[in-house]
Amino acid sequence: MLASFDAVLLARIQFAFTVSFHFLFPAFTIGLASYLAVLNGLWLFTKDHKYLDLFRYWVKIFALAFAMGVVSGIVMSYQFGTNWSVFSDRAGPVIGAPMAYEVLSAFFLEAGFLGIMLFGRDRVGPALHMAACAAVAFGTFFSAFWILSVNSWMHTPAGFSIDPQTGQFLPEDFWKVIFNPSFPYRLLHTVTAAYLTTAFIVGGVGAWHLLRRRRRREEASAATRTMFSMAMWMAVIVAPLQIFLGDLHGLNTLEHQPAKVMAMEGHYQSYPDGAPLYLFGIPNDREQRLDYAFGIPKLSSLILRHELNAPMAGLDTVPDADQPPVAIVFWAFRIMVALGFAMLGIGLWSLWARWRGRLFEDSGLHRAAVLMAPSGLIAVLAGWITTEVGRQPFTVYGLLRTSDSVAPLAAPAVGASLIAFIVIYFAVFGAGTFYILRLMGRPPVFDEPRLKDVSDGPIRAAGITPAPEQTSRRPQDPRKGE
Repeated sequence: MLASFDAVLLARIQFAFTVSFHFLFPAFTIGLASYLAVLNGLWLFTKDHKYLDLFRYWVKIFALAFAMGVVSGIVMSYQFGTNWSVFSDRAGPVIGAPMAYEVLSAFFLEAGFLGIMLFGRDRVGPALHMAACAAVAFGTFFSAFWILSVNSWMHTPAGFSIDPQTGQFLPEDFWKVIFNPSFPYRLLHTVTAAYLTTAFIVGGVGAWHLLRRRRRREEASAATRTMFSMAMWMAVIVAPLQIFLGDLHGLNTLEHQPAKVMAMEGHYQSYPDGAPLYLFGIPNDREQRLDYAFGIPKLSSLILRHELNAPMAGLDTVPDADQPPVAIVFWAFRIMVALGFAMLGIGLWSLWARWRGRLFEDSGLHRAAVLMAPSGLIAVLAGWITTEVGRQPFTVYGLLRTSDSVAPLAAPAVGASLIAFIVIYFAVFGAGTFYILRLMGRPPVFDEPRLKDVSDGPIRAAGITPAPEQTSRRPQDPRKGE
């Protein structure tokens, strides 16, 4: 059955599946690591026990999410050698060094200080423990720095030459490779999305416990109230910033990858006198048109060119073989934008409730916050799909096609490993996610229990003193032989 499938398509699906699963965890832990560092700093500065309780509450969840992010990320690196060996051979001289630096600097920084962050509060002193929390937070950001630099280079390659004999991309200017034209915009947009993701998960958990306490006619703890309040402040500040950064990123994409923007906007045709902003439509790649289109005249030109009548080129100027799949890009982009404005709406709603003194009593706001808790995860996946599918049909934009990057594997081999990944991922990471949700379902309490380590007793089998050797033998049954 698998032999009838296309090996390239299966390899793309496999990488998309594994990277989507993996991306959910860093999108959460990047923001959560910074949140933990802030909580620890507030505890040291104010000695208010609610901050310590929140730190102990969320650090358990961080440890699990971080572990699942590491494990799910290892799989992707192997796929570069199995499914995408041609891409690795061609682009390896350029992207190999930044990916190695990510492990040697960022990941080692995270992993090296993680143990102190989790278990070292009573062992190394408050100053070093705070430094460890800050190092883990910086390490998560630094890891995103290197990975997004590599990814951005694949979208806007710079600082290289191509060997005419081997076809390999050779680095010529390291700084141009790292700081390629789209990297600053993608880095800021992605990291800000991670902070928003964490804010809405934390806010959703706080709102859930506020609703439960109200239903039971009980007073919510100071830690629960603080959790929700801090998350809503983050939404108010970061959501409008994210929309602004997204606009800058879109303008950069228009400059360097115009076909992607055409697909995002659903512009099959060119518009010499101002392009509409389509809010809805069904992309029809075969007929090269947007069916059932509903849009606002000239608004796309105003947003992208800052002029109502600015001309906008369409996909009719791009060869069919170079066009991305419009339907996926078109709808993923709209999901991302819709969720971004919904986040802004929740932030403004919370600001209004705070001004009225009803931040912790507005049940409508709390229900909306619970509903929006996974919105950040959905938005980052939608944004990632927009970015990566919009780059197609290239792995290195304009220079190396996806069909020319795949390893010479048969479809059954790729399909079998894809099925194995799906089964194992849903079993292993599904169980881990279920346990995280169980932890979130319990509210933070006063004097929140800390993580326990091996100082509470040995948990190893090796190294335990054996029982003393018996000096006498049990008598043998005379009916049995020696």
